[in-house]
Amino acid sequence: MKLAQAVNQYDYSQLESPPLLELTEEQLAALADQLQEYHAIYSPYFSHVAQREHAYHYMRGLLDPEIKRKSAENIALATVGESGVRPLQSFVGQSRWSGEAMLAEHTRQTGELLGDANGVLLLDGSDIPKQGEESVGVKRQRCGELGKIANCQAGVFLGYNSSHGYTLLNCRLYIPQEWFSDEYAEKRYKTGLPTDLTFQTKNELAWSMIEQTHALGALPIRWITMDEAFGKDTHLLDCIDGQTAYSYFAEVPKETRVWTSSPQTYLPASSGRGRKASKLRVRPGEPTPLTVAQLADTFQEHEWQQHVLKEGSKGFIVASIACRRIVSVRNGLPGSALWLIVRRNPDCSLQYFLSNAPLETSLDDFATVSALRWPIETIFEQAKQFLGLNEYETRSWLGWHHH
Repeated sequence: MKLAQAVNQYDYSQLESPPLLELTEEQLAALADQLQEYHAIYSPYFSHVAQREHAYHYMRGLLDPEIKRKSAENIALATVGESGVRPLQSFVGQSRWSGEAMLAEHTRQTGELLGDANGVLLLDGSDIPKQGEESVGVKRQRCGELGKIANCQAGVFLGYNSSHGYTLLNCRLYIPQEWFSDEYAEKRYKTGLPTDLTFQTKNELAWSMIEQTHALGALPIRWITMDEAFGKDTHLLDCIDGQTAYSYFAEVPKETRVWTSSPQTYLPASSGRGRKASKLRVRPGEPTPLTVAQLADTFQEHEWQQHVLKEGSKGFIVASIACRRIVSVRNGLPGSALWLIVRRNPDCSLQYFLSNAPLETSLDDFATVSALRWPIETIFEQAKQFLGLNEYETRSWLGWHHH
């Protein structure tokens, strides 16, 4: 564990380049041993010896700071020489192994190493700009990395954060709906898109990962956090609420409508010989729902409490937090009772969150979880900067998921 102690002295979130560790010979030997031990955990999921060897070289290359661009070609040249380029490219882009089983093992390992009763699932998207149009799932679409419409691949990712550390758990590549048309048949074939794959929205992909993680039961999880791209999807929130024991903490748009208390509903009486009414309606005269922004305007100053969210590169980040119980809106009718949490940032901007957390949840708990989403952005930055998350040079479905 001396190696871990040497690495843990660094705050990677503040780094602009890979850390320069002053390692002793003993620590270097420990690094090699730990890499072999880590590789051994996943070796059973490869079908033959050659795959296991390729996996070790690829993993070693991803961790090597001397390899500036982490493509299969560059990793092969640095680890095994020119003769290893094609085999390693084939291993990443075409070779088949138990990817789902390997991710399940990774989740179990995460539970053993990082598991905490207050663990947090981190849901977010990350996009990879692309120049050409032949890579799987490429489309001109909103690219978060560039902040504009651009040619890119869009990924949906699930991470985990606890007091012991953070990591990515799973990922899904979003395939735009037009890719399932006859026009894209050749591209589907060339990129190896599974023939039984059907269109799923990003939020449906997100739920499939959450559902899979929940079914595995290998991680202690209290919270799941997400930005408003996912938080505005009431179906996703209702799935989490109804089919897991997780408390979601979901950022929502300021236009999201809620009731301050549940309005009365009624079933209209039938008239004449027509079909009897079967759909509830809000009783006339009941209050209309407010937007979360309108409701936040009614918060009294005594409702706001200052909280230190985290320590940044320029000192502590402090924000004011307030919360109220509200009733959600579902298809124009009252839904579940939820929490509305509003965060007032140092620049006076407001962020709005909904949560299905228990009634006894404290404002301190909400302040804590509101700051726990930041590691997902750090994970993306570190993975791209140090591990080449965006530097793959493969166009295939398998290649995207293998890298």
